[in-house]
Amino acid sequence: MKAKFWDVKTRKSVEAEVKDCVKYDNGRYAFKAVTKDGRNLTRFVSAADAEKFGPAKAAKPACKKCCKK
Repeated sequence: MKAKFWDVKTRKSVEAEVKDCVKYDNGRYAFKAVTKDGRNLTRFVSAADAEKFGPAKAAKPACKKCCKK
């Protein structure tokens, strides 16, 4: 499945193949993709769009060392 993503580095909208769909603890869903040169892309989507892709997996929580208190 292809989706449009915003590429921050090139400041353009690009179309890329969705590699994964994740669900965050706050209830938001996101599509993950990779550009041709290997950079990661993320696009937040609605629950309905996420269900079209398939079952979303739970996102990995951030490590406690990286999180500021």
